[in-house]
Amino acid sequence: MKYPFQPVQENLAVQNTTGPFAFPFQLQKGCLGIFLLSLTSAWVWGQVPDNAAGKSAKAIEKVATSRITHVTVYPDTALVTREVRVPDAKGLHEIVVGPLPTSVLGKSLYGEGSDGIRVLATRFRSRAVEADTRKEVRELQEEEETIQNEIAKNTSDMATLTGNSAFLTKLEAFAGATTVAATEKAKLDSAQVTKLATFLMASRTDQNKEVHDLTLANKELQKKLQFIQRKRGELSVGSSKTEREAVLVVERVGAGNANAKLSYLVENASWKPQYRLRSGKNVVAQRVGADPLAGGLGLPAGGAPALDANIVKVEYLAAVTQQSGEDWSGVNLEVSNAQPRLNAAPPELRSLAVVLTNNQTLLTRNTLQPGRPGLPNQAVGQGGQMAAIQNRDNIKQALEGKTNNLEILNPMGNNSAEELEGAAKQLRFRAQSDSNLRNEFQSNEIWNYAGALDQARDLTLIADEKPGLGGRGRPVSSGEGPTISHRLPGLTTISSRNDDQVLEVARFDLPVETFFKAVPVLTPHVYRQGNLNNKSDYVILPGEATMYHQGDFVGRMALPLVAVGEQFIVGFGVEPQLQVKRTLMEKTRSTQGGNQVLKFEYRILASSYLKEKVKVQVWDRLPLAEGETVNVLLGKVEPEMAKDPLYIREERSRNLLRWDLDVEPGQAGEKAKKITYDFRMELDKNMSIGSFMSK
Repeated sequence: MKYPFQPVQENLAVQNTTGPFAFPFQLQKGCLGIFLLSLTSAWVWGQVPDNAAGKSAKAIEKVATSRITHVTVYPDTALVTREVRVPDAKGLHEIVVGPLPTSVLGKSLYGEGSDGIRVLATRFRSRAVEADTRKEVRELQEEEETIQNEIAKNTSDMATLTGNSAFLTKLEAFAGATTVAATEKAKLDSAQVTKLATFLMASRTDQNKEVHDLTLANKELQKKLQFIQRKRGELSVGSSKTEREAVLVVERVGAGNANAKLSYLVENASWKPQYRLRSGKNVVAQRVGADPLAGGLGLPAGGAPALDANIVKVEYLAAVTQQSGEDWSGVNLEVSNAQPRLNAAPPELRSLAVVLTNNQTLLTRNTLQPGRPGLPNQAVGQGGQMAAIQNRDNIKQALEGKTNNLEILNPMGNNSAEELEGAAKQLRFRAQSDSNLRNEFQSNEIWNYAGALDQARDLTLIADEKPGLGGRGRPVSSGEGPTISHRLPGLTTISSRNDDQVLEVARFDLPVETFFKAVPVLTPHVYRQGNLNNKSDYVILPGEATMYHQGDFVGRMALPLVAVGEQFIVGFGVEPQLQVKRTLMEKTRSTQGGNQVLKFEYRILASSYLKEKVKVQVWDRLPLAEGETVNVLLGKVEPEMAKDPLYIREERSRNLLRWDLDVEPGQAGEKAKKITYDFRMELDKNMSIGSFMSK
């Protein structure tokens, strides 16, 4: 190999005037080695081929344009998808997408390619910035700063006026002393004194007026400042002085206009279903797919309104709230009652360790309260209370993400089945949230703890379990129900703000059978009811419904989960033209052997002032005795009670009474529909009723 220089001795002058290295200087002893090493390295580096250097070069980072195209809103989060513009040139590109909103969950980011685009890596980063990341917040901050400067200037001016006022006070004292001295010497100049007094009074008046005006101005500015601060506080939920960005490493392998996609979860976003139900003869019939341009009245796509008293118009709405920090403008919006699941694999099952204890220790620790079913009544023990408290504390720690030593003490007699089921449901929700954020260890710990709660319920005797289970455990319930998603038609715009933005999901008609329900033991009012059959294509999720009858608002109610094809009952308010009255006609007490017999006779009158025949359900109840200490027997009943199989199976066994009446128009007063019945209670003559409770 030929080098561009020759070996030299120490203290020799080396002259090179040709080639890429030209240097006339003197090399000293000790510097020669360093010089030769550096020069050799530079020469070798210059021999690296250009194509090898190109392969090792990193992709240059570029800021990419993007827009939000699709949003799926869940009960407590939202999944946002952006379409990201990729440069047209083939090869690797490192593109930056931002700014992302404050509420973004950084570990939830993922990228997707398309035809001709491959996403090789996706990462999240944040950096500090001087100004707020949201334009609206920056504008409010600038306005707030302007007002604060005005307040500071006014305050400074008032301080100056206060100093001037002090100077006038001194001038007044000086003028007073001078006037007294001049008077004593008979040299008082009245014109000068009057001129000075006029100046002092005018100056004092002007200064006081300026101070007053500045004080009022500051009060108004303070009010305006407080309003702007409140407004900024509402907007600042989705803003900060930290800019969040996503960095995508993509490769364009083919020509075309294909782009990449970036998806991420955001907090401070939620939705809930709402409904409007309209009944009455003036309800306009509608069809799914009705013309949305027909004034929003639900007119059929073809024309004139159809009057029908046997249908109920349902408006299925979604109330969306989002303070994510970014506006969703012109997006495809979808609402879902599911919880997002970004984990591709199930949690790892761990073994369930069981620790035994002797029965006496268990009875001491898990002492029942008097009167609770399960084990025999015992005095309330401090140990039992501590066991229940420790279980609740462990559940609370798990919900807070603290997963050390999550032990479950035997819940027998302390924690109810409903309490354990509710806790397991909350824990599963927390575990899924942790899994979405890739906190795999913590998520797996909580999954297993939730499963242990269910097994603790199954493997021990819970205080409120009934023998009717026949030894069979209940199924593990996640409490989720069916997973439903609705894609809203067209493009939707939802701003980032703190109030509900109500959107229409669908409109449809449901057939209805109208009847009236009276419960005179609870209320003297009679309510209009509708038995609906969900013949739509939509599952009705639990939510609040606003009810209208004949165009008038009649109240609100909570709708349950209703599957397609399932029947459900709704209320349309009080009907004042129907009245019901319940009266105790007679009660007696007698003795029969060693028992006492209490007999009661009731009468119920149903009156109608309507112009049409109606169906009325009348409900009442008998005492329900637990155990064999009290015997309740229904006597003579007129007319006979309802024959509905569902009522007989579900309600009659609980001593609930129901009559289905056909009430004619004008059937009131002496002609009122009458119900009579009697019942008796038999109990030991040495016993008395101790308490009553609705269950």
